[in-house]
Order: sequence, then structure tokens, then C-alpha cells
Amino acid sequence: MKSNKIILLILGVMIVCGGLSSRACTSAIISADLNPSGRPILWKHRDTSNTHNKVEYIPSDGNSFGYVALFNAEDKDLREAWMGMNEAGFAVMNTASYNLKDDKVSQKKMDKEGFVMTKALKSCRTVDDFAHLLETLPRPMGVEANFGVIDAYGDGAYFETNNHSFIRFDLKDAPEGMLIRTNYSHAGRPKEGYGYIREANAECILEPFARKKEITPELLTETVSRTFYHDGKKEDFTMSGLNSLLDEDFIPRYKSTATIAIEGCHPIDSSIEATPDFVRDEYIMWTGIGYPPVSIIKAVKCDENGVDSGLKGTLPTGHSQLGDEAVRKRGEVFRLNGKKAYIDMEKLYNAEETGYAQAAIKENHSTYKIESDRRDNKKLGKIVTDD
Repeated sequence: MKSNKIILLILGVMIVCGGLSSRACTSAIISADLNPSGRPILWKHRDTSNTHNKVEYIPSDGNSFGYVALFNAEDKDLREAWMGMNEAGFAVMNTASYNLKDDKVSQKKMDKEGFVMTKALKSCRTVDDFAHLLETLPRPMGVEANFGVIDAYGDGAYFETNNHSFIRFDLKDAPEGMLIRTNYSHAGRPKEGYGYIREANAECILEPFARKKEITPELLTETVSRTFYHDGKKEDFTMSGLNSLLDEDFIPRYKSTATIAIEGCHPIDSSIEATPDFVRDEYIMWTGIGYPPVSIIKAVKCDENGVDSGLKGTLPTGHSQLGDEAVRKRGEVFRLNGKKAYIDMEKLYNAEETGYAQAAIKENHSTYKIESDRRDNKKLGKIVTDD
């Protein structure tokens, strides 16, 4: 079965990556050429102290685009989007950076990235539109971040942004057809920031699939977000069986709260515009919230009926059902000791294939197949029903 193949891919990461040199995590932009479906991907493995997330759809008010996005559970007014896509085919996410700020703007005026992304989802159609938004926002912008964006024309870019300026890295200029960022900026001050090893982890896992042009959303959420490879040690601990593994420099971490891969459309011609109906049928925001190694993936659409009820903030304090369940399992996987966290890998992966991660990977494979087939067959005018 293909789900078993995915697990084998995870087991093979140690062998494949051991011979690669360490380069400098949790985010990537993948060109349409590298995805067998011919669609670009925007991926983010979210790390944050805000444990609980939710996904909500915000309709157009007539003056702005409708959009669907990830929010913190306590964000009742849905003011700060942390990743999302709109009905024009524009998608955005961010990673925090820690080597770009070059001023004395106080911390209380910072951390405005969620507000910027909400504004972008309401107003942007293209990557160039986002550049224009950054150019026209009031200064200081209150951000220190790597913003990643894609659009319906197949364009993508990272914008390494501080309070007063940004530097743009276009996907079309990436020799491997992909861009990766963690918690430092490539144009920022050298040797500052965080996530160098996590970036190397992601590069190591993705590089062989990039060569074969086989990077899919499923690879990103089911392998990259669930693999405990450590590039600094050149070792994969995924199937180690250790019941007290120190949580340090892996892509999945104790404070990881979501893995999302937005899969766009086959790039359209620049002379036409993506319509809401087109985006609803073509775009999928593959979403797992809570602790990513145990999370259940749902296919989210940019539509009022496009968000699974388990992802919505329907529980007290705005929590989501699937998020709470994943956080509960995380509590069984980790043992906390002061500022350190230790992972019981047997709870995630074991020889009997009953680990939380293994069970989720099998279930999620079915979701990927059903939803991908539904979308592709609908485009061909076929009717698809669930078995």
C-alpha cells in the first residue's frame, strides 16, 4: 500500500541524508515543476507558544476578497491570519526572523505579521500585489519576518521584511525550484537568528524528491512534518524506539502546532484572472492542526462550506476539536522537565505500526487520495463519490 511506502520514506531519510553536507525549517515554497500534479505549493510547519489553532472562512464584504486562514484560537475577531489563501488564488504565510531588525522600535509595537497577512488576503491577487502592499504600509511596519507567497500564475517569493524595508527572493530564480526558510533571513546579519539545523533538515529530506520532481503536499505534511531527522548529528531518530529523546533541533517540536500545505492551481495565463469558483475547485489547503506528528489532515477549500467542522473554533475558548485531540496526544508523547522536553518515540512510531504518527499517516493517505481524485475528476467532468 502507498501509505506503507510513505512510512518507508521516513525510515529512509537517515540513509539518504547522512551523506549530505549541512546547509542552512519549517517552511518552503515549491514550484509547479517539482509537484507531479503541476501545481505550486506553499508549506508551513508552524511553531508557536499559542498551542491552539482554528481555521475559519471569511466571506467577501464586497470591497475585499473572501479568504480562509489559520488563526489562534483566542482570536475571536479573526484579526490575525497566520497562513491562508483567498478567492483570487493568492496565498501567504510567514516565519519569524531574528536577524533583520535594525532599529529600536519597542517590542510592544512589533509582532504585526498576522495583521499584515490578513490585509494581504483581503487585497492581494498576485505576488507583485504583495510587494506593493509592503511598499505602501505605514512605517514602522512592526514586523521581522520571512513572508512566503504564491499566486494563480505560478509565481512565488519570499519577502525578508523588517520595519522599514524588504528583500525579495523569487521562486523562478531558485536553481532547485524550491525555497526554504526558518527563523533567520538569508539577507540578514550572518550567524544570527535561529533554525539553521531545521533548515538543513528540510533541505536534506526534500532534496532527493526535488531531483525526481516528486514533491507533493503529502510528502510535506506526512514526511517532513513527522520525521525526526537531525542534520547536525546526521541521524534519523524516527524509528529509534527511544522513550526519552531530547526535543532539540527537529522540525517537529513540542511547540509545533500546525502543518499546512496550500496546493495551488496549474499556472494560468497572465491575461486572465482566477475567479472564486475556479479557486474553490482548484485550490486545496491541506491542513493538520495541533501537534503535527499526530495531526489529522483535512482538505480545506476557499468557500463558506470549505472548512471541516473539526478545524473550526467551535469548542469553549475558541478551540477546535481536532486541535484539542492532537494536543491531548502530544501530552502522552512528551515528558517535561524544567525547560527541557523529552519525546517517547514509541508512542509515535513502533514496530507494530500502532504509533500515533503511523496511524495518522495511514488515515491521511486516504484523505489525500480521495480529495485529489475528486478535484481532478471534477475538472474532467466526472462524478466522484466516496466509497
